[in-house]
Amino acid sequence: MGANFEEKDTKVTTAVSTDGTVAEADGLPLEAEPGQIVADWGADSGLSRRLSSRHLLMMSMGASIGQGLWLGSGSTINRGGPVGLLLGYMISGSIGWAVNQCIGEMAVLYPVPSAFPQWTRKFVDPAPAFVLGWAYWFAGAITIGNELQGLTTVVKFWTDAVPTAAWLTIFLIAILLVCTSAVAIFAETETIMTIIKFTWVFIVLIVCIVISAGGAPKGGPIGFRYWNSDPFNHNGFHGFLSVFPTCIFALGGIELTGVVAAEAKNPSKSVPKAVSAVWIRLMFFYVLGSIAVGITTDPNNEDLFGGSGTNASPFVIAFRDSGLPGLAHVMNAIILISVWSCANACAYGATRTPIGLAHIGMAPKIFLKCDKWGRPWGGIIISFLLGGGLCYMNVSETAATVFGWLSDLASLVTLYCWGLIFLCHIRFRAAWKAQGHSLSELPWKTRTFPYLSYYGLLVCTVLIVVEFYLAVWPLHGPTTAANFFANYMSIIAMVVMYIGAKIYYRGPLWIKAENVDLVTGRRYYVDADPDTDNLKKKSKVSPWMFWKAFIGETKF
Repeated sequence: MGANFEEKDTKVTTAVSTDGTVAEADGLPLEAEPGQIVADWGADSGLSRRLSSRHLLMMSMGASIGQGLWLGSGSTINRGGPVGLLLGYMISGSIGWAVNQCIGEMAVLYPVPSAFPQWTRKFVDPAPAFVLGWAYWFAGAITIGNELQGLTTVVKFWTDAVPTAAWLTIFLIAILLVCTSAVAIFAETETIMTIIKFTWVFIVLIVCIVISAGGAPKGGPIGFRYWNSDPFNHNGFHGFLSVFPTCIFALGGIELTGVVAAEAKNPSKSVPKAVSAVWIRLMFFYVLGSIAVGITTDPNNEDLFGGSGTNASPFVIAFRDSGLPGLAHVMNAIILISVWSCANACAYGATRTPIGLAHIGMAPKIFLKCDKWGRPWGGIIISFLLGGGLCYMNVSETAATVFGWLSDLASLVTLYCWGLIFLCHIRFRAAWKAQGHSLSELPWKTRTFPYLSYYGLLVCTVLIVVEFYLAVWPLHGPTTAANFFANYMSIIAMVVMYIGAKIYYRGPLWIKAENVDLVTGRRYYVDADPDTDNLKKKSKVSPWMFWKAFIGETKF
């Protein structure tokens, strides 16, 4: 027999049988774990809830493995040297891990569409929520065009015979087809691409060790030669600071778990698995990846700052100079898959943002509409019109410069987004306590509060100041108004948007903790048999522990 969870003001009521069969939620099918009663208070959005734990994990992991790692590491090691590259990814990775811990706690309880502006509206204030929502959408849409341009650059490694506009059209159609398919098909596509990237990272690390040890056809042992001779590549502290924009850009998308949670079958199971696997993937991919670059590539190699396209990739350079041209071609193919995967992820985030804004009255109601497959066509259309349309500016040299400026507008949005997520978590905990709730009521809670929340907020603020410093005093270039606005215009634009939104919404600087609405959008999880709840079981130590943590099956 089914068990009913009904509340007077509940917008969505769900009945779930003890055998875990699918129940109905206001006419929409909703899955739950066996013996679990699930209810939404206004969290239903029309999006399809079909994503499993595996989908969430692979989508969040794959979204942050793209141009930043394969291509951006080259310019980064040139500016900051091997030590600067490693420290940059370690610090940026620590922020990424911290932000996922905050996301995990809030996304399980409030798995709402376009989570970040909705959380900001709920826990902080409408004005920063308005800024974050539209800035995040704009950044995602612009990044679609940026990734499309990246795809055309990658294929030119093999041939220049095909016009740029033709490649842009081909890849735009391919990304559009993936993003307009059912969400489960989209997730499976991303899963396959992510598995390919994972496999190749293992191969790359092994090959880089062999090259560094002198086992390649060309060149002798390298070891830590570049670390000993000049760890920061002659640029000192200024060079070290200059690595952070690229490192943050590389990790952009790591917050996607919060967005995807709205389409998960059961966030209480899938979200903790995804966020618990973040730390080990960051260590493996970016920390070990930066070490691999540092032991194989000369930071002063001319191709790092003078090569075209993927010829500037430190991995392509290492394979080519070591007498392994075949691997260089495979590397280029993997870069192609990585950029395509990241483009899909950016498109997903951009197309889901307007529906969340519409839920809180910050976008037209037309964006609330989804078809029977859960596809938000309003968000899809405007996102691809902007991102897909602007990518053709790269065909013209003058227009490409303008497009580059627009892309730079999106660069600081990641730090602003992460900073607000930390602030949301701090305000959420304050409201939870002020309204008499205990931590035992949380379906999943992070063990890192309050330390990582305050740490992340502080570091994000410092890095925004660092980017201001780099915009005024660039590492290798004159101080010009054009350079400043190209690198810092996004902050100026967001400040103007905030002032306008604050004038419109009025009210105090932030919502008082006792006045925060902790009900709307909340997902309830009631376990029939707490002893069978996998989330509350303590992980047993075993030889497979690290692998399970890597794929998100357990946490430490």
